[in-house]
Amino acid sequence: MCVRSSSSSSPWLARSNASIARSTRSTEPSRIRSKSTLSVWWVRLGIRPELIEPAHPEQNGRHERMHKTLKAATARPPQAHLAAQQRCFDRFRQRYNDERPHEALGDATPASCYAPSPRPYRTTLEPLVYPGHYERRLVSRNGGVRWQHRWVNASHLFAELELGFEAIDDGLWNVYFGPVWLGRFHEEVGRIVDQLGRPVRRQGDNHKGRTDRKVLPIT
Repeated sequence: MCVRSSSSSSPWLARSNASIARSTRSTEPSRIRSKSTLSVWWVRLGIRPELIEPAHPEQNGRHERMHKTLKAATARPPQAHLAAQQRCFDRFRQRYNDERPHEALGDATPASCYAPSPRPYRTTLEPLVYPGHYERRLVSRNGGVRWQHRWVNASHLFAELELGFEAIDDGLWNVYFGPVWLGRFHEEVGRIVDQLGRPVRRQGDNHKGRTDRKVLPIT
């Protein structure tokens, strides 16, 4: 279903008696790089992110197909100014949800098939919980954690929140934000990397103790 976007989802949910989904799906292959303030908030609400494999848009086919229809109907050509473009989006949303039959739905409309999630929206965020064998580290306001007198970049998005570190080998740790795996921390090089071996921060930062040693992708 095509929904109306907002500059801030949090106030919209707070004003409505909204329900929340169990998961969201993203085309971004990196768990670290796909994080945003919104996705961090979603995780704290209990919404689990799902990431498709790189170069496999068919794994998110319904969403990709909706975007193709949206672009064809509203952005080719684009409208002359933002107000006109928004009116175009609004007309499209009304027709897409309430008037246009969808073959995949047996020629029904999305609005006639929609049912809200049984999960109620929580106005109070629960604290993050990690298993007892995890090492927990509080992310500072500058986006880093302290590890054996060393500064390790995590992300400013997790500022003043805890990350969980699970030992999987000597000097090698899986890193979690709540239930979500972010990457692996290599003590030897002092970096958290994603499954493609890319560090959280690109080379060129000026923090002490940083190295340019390459970390191999996770296989």
